[in-house]
Amino acid sequence: MKYILTFLISIAFINASNAQSHFVSGPMVGYTELSTSNIWVEVKTEVDKLYLTYWQENTSPEHARSILYSGDLNKEFNTAHFSVTGLEAGTRYKFQVVASANGKKQAKEGTFKTQSLWPWNKPEDFSFLTGSCSYMNDPKYDSGDKRYGGDSTIFLSMASEPADFMLWLGDNWYTRRTDHYSKWGLGYRAHYVRSREVMQPLLQAMPHYAIWDDHDYGPNDAGAGYIYKDASRDVFMNYWANPSYGIDGKGIFTSFLHNDVAFFLLDDRTWRSADDMADSIDGMPNPNKVMYGKLQMDWLKTALLENHKAAFKVIATGSQVLNTYSPFDCLYHFPTEWQELIDFITDEKIEGVIFLTGDRHRSEVIKLDRKDHYTLYDVTCSPMTSKVYGLVDEEKNIPTRVPNTLVLKKRNFSKITVSGPRRKRTFHVDYFDIKGNKITEWEVNEQELQEH
Repeated sequence: MKYILTFLISIAFINASNAQSHFVSGPMVGYTELSTSNIWVEVKTEVDKLYLTYWQENTSPEHARSILYSGDLNKEFNTAHFSVTGLEAGTRYKFQVVASANGKKQAKEGTFKTQSLWPWNKPEDFSFLTGSCSYMNDPKYDSGDKRYGGDSTIFLSMASEPADFMLWLGDNWYTRRTDHYSKWGLGYRAHYVRSREVMQPLLQAMPHYAIWDDHDYGPNDAGAGYIYKDASRDVFMNYWANPSYGIDGKGIFTSFLHNDVAFFLLDDRTWRSADDMADSIDGMPNPNKVMYGKLQMDWLKTALLENHKAAFKVIATGSQVLNTYSPFDCLYHFPTEWQELIDFITDEKIEGVIFLTGDRHRSEVIKLDRKDHYTLYDVTCSPMTSKVYGLVDEEKNIPTRVPNTLVLKKRNFSKITVSGPRRKRTFHVDYFDIKGNKITEWEVNEQELQEH
């Protein structure tokens, strides 16, 4: 229930030195649009009451409104989502999440800004961070491979980099053998990673969106055959505050608009065939080998058409899409769906498409030239804290890699900036190392991704 109230929480009452004791992680802002913002938090099991107060930044706290959390508390992995509605567009808000346990109240603060109205007529410049492959050490269960985890200060560098939101590209935490085959194990791994102190500044610095890949879905290369995929979906929904999660209780795909850019967040695991299934049979593409499935593919096609006005249409997915030289998991090895998607973009003249991918433990930009149509690009960013790889022979010096974009054997993240006037927008990618130093950059403008 939402209601106007006199703001009773004084600064003396909010004691920063002990505020952590009721809180496990967050608060974290999720999907935020014109009139609504989703806010996530995880609190300790002894918390028996939880509510959120919020007010416009340019007003005093006495004008705050409050939302009492009505969901279940006292869970072992005690996450909560608040949907803050009735907001003014283009407005910055302050908020506090207040947790009470045994009569003792504590709070944590945050801010968010709703999106502006009329992005098509006067688009605003904005930026977002992105990355994939995040391994957080848990010594009791680590395999002993020191290439995983270790220095996690990249998240502090990311927190200090100004951006409008963060888009996590999968393998956002690595489940281990001890996690794979119980709902508790899947929940524990998400809880453990999210609760690390080094993660808190980034979680609280900006809104967050996410997709998954195999390691935060289940075992390595897991797909439709994973028996705990429904439990994994529950964990994903508990720990991320996306706009939606699939259709009819299946999958985690979704989409959102930020200013004049449309984002399509795909699920490359729920319907995925085994990677070892044959790509072709008797020289013909194997129609039974799928990554996305018919339900999701039909949704994506419709959503792309419905967002035709967007300057860029960013398709985020865990596996690379355009790397036709990769011997590993890439949409190209699911040839029926690969051709279906490329043909749809071509036949329907969908402009401004850019793929955003992770997984590969290196970063690069891959291109696909199309006769009589604009070039498609696949921007890969990986890893943040997982191990780094070199190049296998099949992928050395490939002609489809955009020159000077390869980031090899370096943990990294990227910042993408969309800027410029209407119909002349630029999509600029900066790659940064663990300390926030720029490694390389690449950009493409809106006009290069139009049909002529």
